[in-house]
Amino acid sequence: MPSTDVVEAILQDHRRIEELFRTMRNAEADRTAALKEFAALLIAHASAEEDEVYPALRRYKNVANDDVEHSVHEHEEANEALLALLEVEDTASEEWEEKLEELVTAVNHHADEEERTLINDARENMSDDRRTQLGKAFREARAKYLDADCGSIENVRKLMASSSN
Repeated sequence: MPSTDVVEAILQDHRRIEELFRTMRNAEADRTAALKEFAALLIAHASAEEDEVYPALRRYKNVANDDVEHSVHEHEEANEALLALLEVEDTASEEWEEKLEELVTAVNHHADEEERTLINDARENMSDDRRTQLGKAFREARAKYLDADCGSIENVRKLMASSSN
């Protein structure tokens, strides 16, 4: 059941991302399907955070803007690693394994840091009502991105091109 609290909603996505990593590491699994779900979730999650959650966090005096900016930068690093994996054609290749591990490293590093900084900041500084409002906005933005096929290789390429400008 999706949570109404923005903190819980973000944490639920992080746990699903970990499950998808386990699937993508399994040579017996449908890695292509797992990567498709992962790519969509990663892009939708990060985009919804940047659209809804991060701007709200910037308004709290106990939240460091540097932490928010750092998280945006880490989203770009994760997107770059995602694109590299999406461009590998053979899911049974050594290249797939290497690119997957680079992606796992980038995303896990970000999720860990985000949970220790921004997520805790939101938990400590926002009222329950505000977290619920933000959770609704986060889920709506996330759904909009998912409906737009945000995880397609073409869209990830566009995101990378626009972030380098």
